[in-house]
Amino acid sequence: MPEVSGRLESRLYRKHEAFTLAILTGLAALMFLFVTGLSHLYRSQEQAFANQWSSRGVAQLEARNFKPAVDDFRTALLYSTGNYSYQLSLAQALLGEGRADEAKTYLMTLWARQPEDGLVNLELARIASRQGETEKALRYYHNAIYATWPSDEESERRDTRLELVNYLLSINAKAQAQSELIALAANLGEDSAMHARVGDLFAQTGDYRQALAEYRLSLRHGRQSEEALAGAGRAAFELGDYPQAEKYLQQVLADAPGDSAIASQLKTAELAVNLDPFRQQIRVSERDQIVVKAFAAAGERLQTCQSHTGDAAAQSTLAAQWDKMKPEVTEQGLRRNPDLVNSAMELVFGIERQAGSSCPASSDTDTALLLIGKLHEGI
Repeated sequence: MPEVSGRLESRLYRKHEAFTLAILTGLAALMFLFVTGLSHLYRSQEQAFANQWSSRGVAQLEARNFKPAVDDFRTALLYSTGNYSYQLSLAQALLGEGRADEAKTYLMTLWARQPEDGLVNLELARIASRQGETEKALRYYHNAIYATWPSDEESERRDTRLELVNYLLSINAKAQAQSELIALAANLGEDSAMHARVGDLFAQTGDYRQALAEYRLSLRHGRQSEEALAGAGRAAFELGDYPQAEKYLQQVLADAPGDSAIASQLKTAELAVNLDPFRQQIRVSERDQIVVKAFAAAGERLQTCQSHTGDAAAQSTLAAQWDKMKPEVTEQGLRRNPDLVNSAMELVFGIERQAGSSCPASSDTDTALLLIGKLHEGI
């Protein structure tokens, strides 16, 4: 009997122990769930506070109230330490406040985490450009162009390349700017406004041929805008294609008759066309009349420049040549001796070039003759 009693007590003890363990396990589980719930609640509350301060910061940033924005984003980061988006916004606010070095610290940290982030690279490029670090600026700009963007990737890349072009123009790196513009122009599709804008930038680099091509694409894909027509006229003028310049500038002036700059350039273009004896499909009689008129204008230019300081010997030589040739340069003389056309115009161009260096004040006719001379150098 004692053995039976002992076994019974042992079974009861084990049951009691198991029950106690189950109770304790259940309590532990409840405590864990309670603590986890509190933790989730705390984190949710922290995130809510972080979102609240971040939203305030975004509103301040959009209103360009940079100092309050800095404070708001710093507070948001207290509740959400290491948040990528908040750090990026804080860096932008610091940049707006002129605290580039502090902003750069945040941006470099973000770049180390996500070197393919387009906006981070763009902001680093802007800092480097302002600090005169050209190589770094170019590297970050190119990183941004080929990086990932959260939305409208093509538009962001295009705008970044445009910003790069303007930076290159600001440091007079025109050849590099032309290369970037060629890459940009290849992907504009039928965007008329962008073709015109790229045409303006090509013109700033001095590449008027590419500029004219872009203006023509703008006119083809969109309405005949005054800006694109004026750009095409100026580009054609710079290329020495005065008939084309005349055509475009006439269209501009028809829509904006009060534009004095366009009117002046149009007048010069018209004179450059009408006073060019070497243009195609011109009658011999008209050519001879033009040569006589140009020769007379050059003689007047010589007389006007006599009172100006300059190369007196050169002026004297040109005057002697003009006097010697004058009796022959008539319509009858040019018909008898067609070869005299080239000799007379060579002298006209020589007089205009010399006069342009010693007495810059000139008539519209002189300006046109100087342009025609540049167009036909080496006749």
